[in-house]
Amino acid sequence: MKSSRVVVLQRLAAALCASTLLFATATARAEQRPTMTSHVPEAVANGLAPLVGHLPNAQRLSLAISLPLRNEAELDDLLQQIYDPQNPSYHQYLSVQEFAGRFGAAEADYAAVLRFAEANGLAVIDTSANRMVVDVEGPAANIESAFHVTLGVYRHPTENRTFYAPDREPSPDLDVPLLHISGLDNFTLPHAKNIRSAQERGQEPGSASKTTGSGPGGQFIGSDMRAAYYGSGSLTGVGQSVGLFEYAGYELSDVKLYFKKVKQPLNVPVHGVALNGAKLGCPPKSCDDSEQVLDIEMAISMAPGLSQVVVYVGNRDVSIFNQMAVDNTSKQLSCSWGWSDDESSLDPIFKEMAAQGQSVFVATGDNGSSTPGNVVWPADDPYVTAVGGTDLTTNGAGGSWKSETGWVGSAGMPSKNKIPIPSYQKLAGVINSHNHGSKTLRNIPDVAGESNTNQYSCYDGACSGGNGGTSYAAPQWAGFIAMANQQAVAGGGSALGFLNPAIYKIGIGASYDSDFHDILRGSNGAYSAVADYDLVTGWGSPNGPNLINSLVGSAR
Repeated sequence: MKSSRVVVLQRLAAALCASTLLFATATARAEQRPTMTSHVPEAVANGLAPLVGHLPNAQRLSLAISLPLRNEAELDDLLQQIYDPQNPSYHQYLSVQEFAGRFGAAEADYAAVLRFAEANGLAVIDTSANRMVVDVEGPAANIESAFHVTLGVYRHPTENRTFYAPDREPSPDLDVPLLHISGLDNFTLPHAKNIRSAQERGQEPGSASKTTGSGPGGQFIGSDMRAAYYGSGSLTGVGQSVGLFEYAGYELSDVKLYFKKVKQPLNVPVHGVALNGAKLGCPPKSCDDSEQVLDIEMAISMAPGLSQVVVYVGNRDVSIFNQMAVDNTSKQLSCSWGWSDDESSLDPIFKEMAAQGQSVFVATGDNGSSTPGNVVWPADDPYVTAVGGTDLTTNGAGGSWKSETGWVGSAGMPSKNKIPIPSYQKLAGVINSHNHGSKTLRNIPDVAGESNTNQYSCYDGACSGGNGGTSYAAPQWAGFIAMANQQAVAGGGSALGFLNPAIYKIGIGASYDSDFHDILRGSNGAYSAVADYDLVTGWGSPNGPNLINSLVGSAR
């Protein structure tokens, strides 16, 4: 998995050794250059968070330093060509090396950032083959000196805790521009978009909803989603890999327990990739692996013939997504976490994934239209497929799809992070007076899947029903598209890649009603499910082989 990082380190080692003296001279002449994005939380900038102290000088922090893309306008043009069926470049994806050569930072600039980090007493923990991210670690005092900031400790204005943050925007003595520095604050903690069992929420078992699942107590299990959304066909995801984004580790014993309890085989290898010093394990008494394990369970249940599931565990969003792009082994990726960071720091990585033919699914959240923007993100990035929630009914236990309504918790709305509307949502017929979508902002979700609190899963050493959240729907979609990519590759085609351009064309086309389950009932608070696209369920849930055939047919 890490061979590309080793190669980059070897290639840059010579540059580091040969130019240390030159760098020392150049540093004396370098002017302070502000970063291209913001780092000071609004609560600090406007004084709502009172300062209570200074971060101890010796406290070690891990940072992910992002470099901007080169030739970004050219990349944007290329992405338009790659996803235009009439263009000769349609689905002609780039390799990681090709992307780095055309759009990653220049090798000299990347080497300069490595020298800058080491000259300021920051240990380089990891490098990347695309030359977009450098992971470093060091004491707070060194970080303050390197970036000309003071790291204060503040009282959080809405949560019962303190947080650390810089008092001003970083401005390193570096002639190379920096896009963003992730890890300079912890104002917003990562939020898993799953809902734990009804018993843990103080409700009576089964009070959340009536279910038609085949699991214990009639709860839904992953294979029910496969039966409802795909059917009894032969596709199983053979030859495909699903990548999962996680902020904490997992216990494989919980995954094995789940498949034992539902009396199904577990034949898919699960591999872990640790980043930023994170641990792959998650012992029950010290860690909650409910999100991480359900992601694994859902992806494998939807596509039980996958070649592997790769679980990326880290502390920095940029580092995790960037490694998913650099590895480029999983053409379908799922994320069920939300957080707050400068949105533009991730956008270049999502563009690289689109250029490489990777599909990214992100759960929107579980508090309906009131879900805050710092939980929704990164579902509203224009280069990911945002997955909302539904309440599914099947024709008996383990049966076919019968009906579906929009789930009350499905996060859907015009972007609260003020992301502009993308071109695929400007197509005639997408936004109208019935769905009340925005004509200027990115609207979410794009698609949806079963998310109600009627699902059975195993985590933290035990199993229970009454679980839910859009966390379940995102890996469902990743597994579903793994089967579509299996069919595409078997037919001599390529991976589907970034799905939204194709999905929206299907949505306004003649095959929509046969490719999707158009969900007409249900509300998430401010918005209601209506015919065609809406801000509760997007275009709806997948209608089995019909949608796969349409997606694969358009990919040829």
